[in-house]
Amino acid sequence: MVKKQLKLMEKIQAISKRSSVLIKDQVFSLVILPTDDKKKTNLMFLWLLAWSVSGVIVMANYFTLTQERAKLMLIVWLAFWAYFEFKIIRVFMWKRFGKEKLWVKNGTLLYKQDINGRGKIKEFDLNLISDLAIIELTNGSIADTFSQTFWVKGGERIEFTCQSKVTKFGMQLTDEEANKIIASLNKFLKSK
Repeated sequence: MVKKQLKLMEKIQAISKRSSVLIKDQVFSLVILPTDDKKKTNLMFLWLLAWSVSGVIVMANYFTLTQERAKLMLIVWLAFWAYFEFKIIRVFMWKRFGKEKLWVKNGTLLYKQDINGRGKIKEFDLNLISDLAIIELTNGSIADTFSQTFWVKGGERIEFTCQSKVTKFGMQLTDEEANKIIASLNKFLKSK
């Protein structure tokens, strides 16, 4: 058992602290973790906790209000609160329990955003895939800067086209990580 694990460890190619590639039995497997910064993840949990408590406090005070305008204002605020509560729970769950999985097997590329074993697998025929490339970030772009921050889920850095549909993956990778992943994937595809 220990020898088998050591052989497997020898075949795993670490691209960075967050991403690794394993090629075994004609299967290419890539795993990308969302973060390696536990301190920020803990801060996000504290933010989520504070946001949740503030919403519960405001919600509890709804029944003490007598003016209709104040109640309406509170309902609007609670709608705003609920939207961001959902968003931060989604990001926290991704950062804490998520990972991106991509594997190539039997002429098919499979991609999954996995959160605790859950997530939808997308399948792509390798013969129909083209234009595997890095997504360049624009200096000074507010959207690009925001998408690469820790506090959001997104900011994919690699894309490919399959049947005229662009698919993106590799959330918040650095240029170096994205280029290494593309090189590893292209090398595997050319060897087939």
